[in-house]
Order: sequence, then C-alpha cells, then structure tokens
Amino acid sequence: MAQKYRYNGSPDYPGPFQSATIVLPVMNETVSLEQTVEIILRDIRPWLREILIVVCDRTTPEAMAVVNRLSAELGDLVVVHHQKLPFLGGALRECYALARGSHTVLMASDLETEPNDLGKLIEQARKTPWAIVATSRWLKRGSFSGYSRAKLVFNWMFQMFFSALYGTRLTDLTFGYRVYPTPVIQSIVWEELRHPFLFECMVKPLRLGVPVVEVTTTWRARIEGESQNPFFRNFVYLRTGLRTRFSSTDAILLPDAPLTRLQEVHS
Repeated sequence: MAQKYRYNGSPDYPGPFQSATIVLPVMNETVSLEQTVEIILRDIRPWLREILIVVCDRTTPEAMAVVNRLSAELGDLVVVHHQKLPFLGGALRECYALARGSHTVLMASDLETEPNDLGKLIEQARKTPWAIVATSRWLKRGSFSGYSRAKLVFNWMFQMFFSALYGTRLTDLTFGYRVYPTPVIQSIVWEELRHPFLFECMVKPLRLGVPVVEVTTTWRARIEGESQNPFFRNFVYLRTGLRTRFSSTDAILLPDAPLTRLQEVHS
C-alpha cells in the first residue's frame, strides 16, 4: 500500500531557522565567485553555518585558485567538496547530504542568482522556517536580462503547465535559487544528475505537501564562462515533472527519512 505521507510543517517541525549552509558549485567562476562570497559574508554572516563549495575534475585551475584562497582566508567557514557523482545534479545531491545548517541555500557562483537578494530570502526563511523559500523571475516585470525571447516564451508556458498540473500558484518551478529546511532535502530520493535536478528538487517537495513561499528576484546572464545547460536538454524537464507528479510519496521518501522521524516526535 502506498504511504500516505503528508508534510505537517509548523514552527516546531521540522524546526526553527538556526543557520544556513550555502551550496556553491564552481566550474570556471573566479571574479563572480569572489563577489558572491563577499556579498554572502556582508549580508548573512551572523546566520552562516558554512559555505559548501563543490568542485569537480573539470573545475579550472583559475577557479580552483580562488577556492583555495577563500578556504585559507575563511578557515572552517568554507568547506570544499570534490564531487563524485557527475554533473550539476550529482554535485548538489552530495552537498545536500553534507549540509549541517538548519537550512540549506541553493544558489550559483556565477551571479545568475542575484546574491544581493540573499538577505531577504534568509529573512523570509526565519519567518517561515517550515517552508521552502523560492525565488521567481516572473513576479516582477523586467526581471530577465539577456534571456532570448524564444526561451522566455517557452519558460512561461512550461511554468504555467506544471503549476496547473501540481495544483499550485507558484510562478517559477525551475530557478535554482532557494532556501530549504535541511531535513526536507535530506529525506528525499533524488534521481536527476543534470540541470533537471533543479526542477526535481522543487516538484518532489511539492508532492510531499511542503509549502513554498515565493519572493521576487532578477536573472542576468553570467559574465564568465559558458552555460553547462544547453537548450535542448530542457525537454528532459518534461519527463521529470510528469514522472514525479504520478509517483507515490513512498517512492519519493528515503527509508527512515529525517522528516518522518521528526513528524513522529511532533505528532
């Protein structure tokens, strides 16, 4: 029989906001990475548990030099992890398991996720610690900079279709700039390895009934390197969304997931 799990978020479950783990994948970012870390320290240092920088075999020597310097300067505040699973999704899956803050922030190191908005995300997470705080590029007109018209149309149609399919009023299910209660992301069976993981880690919590609060943000094209997500791969997102929508919750939750243990304590 399928498990009838339903998330029961409250100020005591899965727990209050205490600290944040910031996950930063790094491939070829140097100046962007430095600016991102500088703003993180400026705006949320009192709430910062760690900056978890994930690198891989393809991380450039220039980017690795910046990572090593930040690690030397900031000491235990920076944790460097060399990923074993491939691609972006693999990197994030490993970092989710390693996160030690009460909440985990997913963002980029290339400035496509506006680091100046991080303070308001953390402020919202402190108010609603049981919810995912997600950002939306669609809440405010003119929030895309350097996005082609064709991609804008496709993105809007995609968002509206899957919002309707999942019965939610959310406007941006794919943008990878969010704050999660850490027990949520450490309770889910993750499958995607590439960029569709950013969609998977929104729709699977939705299937479990995890509430999501959206705040407005902007998007601008990266200033360094090249995107690792070619346009044709966006069609894989369709498979991810449809498969997850019709999965049972017992297929989504890990055995002995932290969420189920916490729910037993607070029930």
